Amino acid sequence: MRTELTDRFGIDYPIFGFTPSEDVAAAISRAGGLGVLGCVRFNEAEELDAVLEWMHENTDGKPFGVDIVMPAKIPTEGSQVDLDSMIPPEHRAFVERTLDELGVPKLAGEERVNAGVLGWLHSVARSHVDVAMEHARKYGQIKLIANALGSPPADVIDVSHRNGVAVAALAGAKDHALHHVEAGVDIVIAQGYEGGGHTGEVTSMILWPELVDAVGDSTPVLAAGGVGSGRQMAAAIALGAQGVWMGTYWLTAAEYKLGAHGDGPSTIQQALLAATSRDTVRRRIYSGKPARLLKTKWTDAWDAPGAPEPLPMPLQNLLVAQAHARISQADDPGVVAMPAGQIVGRLNAITPVEELIAELVSEYNDAVARLGKTV
Repeated sequence: MRTELTDRFGIDYPIFGFTPSEDVAAAISRAGGLGVLGCVRFNEAEELDAVLEWMHENTDGKPFGVDIVMPAKIPTEGSQVDLDSMIPPEHRAFVERTLDELGVPKLAGEERVNAGVLGWLHSVARSHVDVAMEHARKYGQIKLIANALGSPPADVIDVSHRNGVAVAALAGAKDHALHHVEAGVDIVIAQGYEGGGHTGEVTSMILWPELVDAVGDSTPVLAAGGVGSGRQMAAAIALGAQGVWMGTYWLTAAEYKLGAHGDGPSTIQQALLAATSRDTVRRRIYSGKPARLLKTKWTDAWDAPGAPEPLPMPLQNLLVAQAHARISQADDPGVVAMPAGQIVGRLNAITPVEELIAELVSEYNDAVARLGKTV
């Protein structure tokens, strides 16, 4: 499998695997793709620094990337105390009442939880960039920085390019993609409606060729949203993409240990394995921006009559941080709060990353051979 991006990054397959798990990201890179580590869960620069050091030691010298959450327009954040004061009491009461009704136990000692919250703040995302660039200079393995909230600020693009790091940004519409190109972004990730996490309103089959045509030959496009097989990879390449960006596909990888409390599938993985392609919803309850999530009792509660409207980012993150921590400890697959794309219906087993990639490549080859017979 060879495209412009396999040559640019020195990888075997144009498979870009986004994941919050360093174990999965490293395994993707070792298996010939490009693992991309999601940084939003790291509240402290020191945490990310330690994980990136581990990545260097466990990727066999192969390239990998990082993913940040940073809007191009710098927001006025204020302190966390200021942000907390902006959360309406009725929203807090709803969350507490809902957790009690769902039987979600409190955390031991009810300690304050910030995990995965501060990473949404612009200042913390900047520290992620600083740490990543330091590692890029030191080791040369970090080859990509991707942004989930549009084009990153100009100075972030500049410093990335100075350190030999390509910049990618997600786009859910044609105007988003054109803005990325104008801003100096190197790769556009066309994220279709079917995708997990933050996603727009245009389906992948429509969006991928539209963005390919819009940005022209000078800017490669990665197809994202609903990719979970080699056949879909072949479709993406046929529609003009130079590779695929996959996230949900790796959530049931054997190497995915986040949220695990022992041997066997974690509570989140149990929920994913039981889900069909119809068991997701697109809501603002996770971060304040539209994101596709696994449909559970938690999402149902926010859809029920009398539920409050979600708050804007980052207030919604702060509102639900403690709830997400409690839910992750509840050991109840019916309540989990987890971004997931519609491709979740294909996640039917816990499988090592190497086997997942081998299956993608085999299916891709079969699909291309089948298409070749039609010419």
